[in-house]
Amino acid sequence: MSFRIRAARADDLEPIYQMAKLTGGGFTNLPPDRDALTEKLDRSLHAFANDGNELVDETFVLVLENTETREVRGTCQLFTKVGQRWPFYSYRINTISQHSRELGRTVRAELLFLVTDLEGCSEVGGLFLHPNERAGGLGLLLARSRYLFIAMHRQRFADRVLAELRGIIDERGGSPFWDGVAGRFFGMTFQEADYFNALHGNQFIADLMPKHPVYMAMLAEEAREVIGLPHPTGRAAMRMLEQEGFSFEGYVDIFDGGPTMLARTDQVRSVADARKLKVAARDLSTGTHALLASGRLADFQACYARQQLRDDGTVAIDAKAADLLDVRPGDTVWSVPR
Repeated sequence: MSFRIRAARADDLEPIYQMAKLTGGGFTNLPPDRDALTEKLDRSLHAFANDGNELVDETFVLVLENTETREVRGTCQLFTKVGQRWPFYSYRINTISQHSRELGRTVRAELLFLVTDLEGCSEVGGLFLHPNERAGGLGLLLARSRYLFIAMHRQRFADRVLAELRGIIDERGGSPFWDGVAGRFFGMTFQEADYFNALHGNQFIADLMPKHPVYMAMLAEEAREVIGLPHPTGRAAMRMLEQEGFSFEGYVDIFDGGPTMLARTDQVRSVADARKLKVAARDLSTGTHALLASGRLADFQACYARQQLRDDGTVAIDAKAADLLDVRPGDTVWSVPR
């Protein structure tokens, strides 16, 4: 089967909605709500239609398409500048030390601070692959296509990029972290709060959440144990982020305590290694594996390919990839090693 990444269209609403119903909760960027997803797709369409190079608050939605059946089997998103429509809250883990001369003892305590430190960063998120397609490297294709898109539209993205990983969710769909921290002040379950946030933003957190630091030692053990841990289904995603150069710098999600990963945009491996090349031939039968992309904005497409780099700075690619990307000799592609 042949798969490619492309810009989402308005008529992708239904398959995206059906995938949103499979997430199991905790996916703020992919709520199972048609109105919210319609608004997200509308924002994405406006972003793709904007041909400028300014850094503003925009959302880009990409989809994974089976080109033989035309079915949408995955999706991912890019946010160019978070914290503009409403505050972007995180908990930052800090350690303080206190010393008693009389006791001869130093005590170190970890605290959670409610902060908006990450406002203005770009974000990669909303990645979901249909359960029936979780093989053959399609998750990696979805994830890394976002970085090629950033490289191809670099001026539209900030100097830092973040990725929020879903935290630990129990078998009931609840969050031990939410129950131990914010849930005590809101009278809402994690599912209710997460769904409200997906539709209306998290200003309600600023309105109701105490502004004082939270001593982690005073939390229930169930809440402490999950701080900074990804959901089991997100461990592979965390490893992929680390391979790209992201790291955990002590920021966690205010709802489920999941880790926020950070990187300098130009140091993300798939951004730094991306090369702009002219296609010399499209009949390659052997070669090295790569991820290729073509087009700009709404015409963006990406797929796996075989390539052979030439000394003159051009590239030969296989016919299948050339067809998926709709490129011919003389056209330009962006390439990053697989």
